[in-house]
Amino acid sequence: MKNKIKARFIFEILGRPPEHIKETLEKVVDTLGKQEGVKILEKKVHEPKLLEKENVENMFTTFSEVEVEVDNLNLVFLIVLNMLPSNVEITEPSELKTTNFDLTAILSDLAIKIHKYDEIAKALTLQRNQLINKINQMTDKSDKEKNSE
Repeated sequence: MKNKIKARFIFEILGRPPEHIKETLEKVVDTLGKQEGVKILEKKVHEPKLLEKENVENMFTTFSEVEVEVDNLNLVFLIVLNMLPSNVEITEPSELKTTNFDLTAILSDLAIKIHKYDEIAKALTLQRNQLINKINQMTDKSDKEKNSE
């Protein structure tokens, strides 16, 4: 694919303290701009705001809007897969043409990433279940000891 692609990304972050999340988000945007084939055209990192949500104290949120020009569609997909923006908008060109080879590469990258997430989710579920079993065993043992006294 020869034509460059312009896209807008929104990246969000939640945490504390507010200075830290803003600095971290600025680093994320800088990292994006250092990728080969990516040129940042415009960026704005907004000031952190206190998150007003029930049962959440002292958490802040901020976001950045970044307009980029990338060399190809594969880079757009890689940014989405690796940096997880909350929103993506391709602004130019209005129509995209790709080869089956390029689309295959993009879909293969997507499949690999999904499999990795699935592997992590399964491992965490297994660890969680093991911890629940240990807690239940400890609780049962404690209950038996109390009853025998």
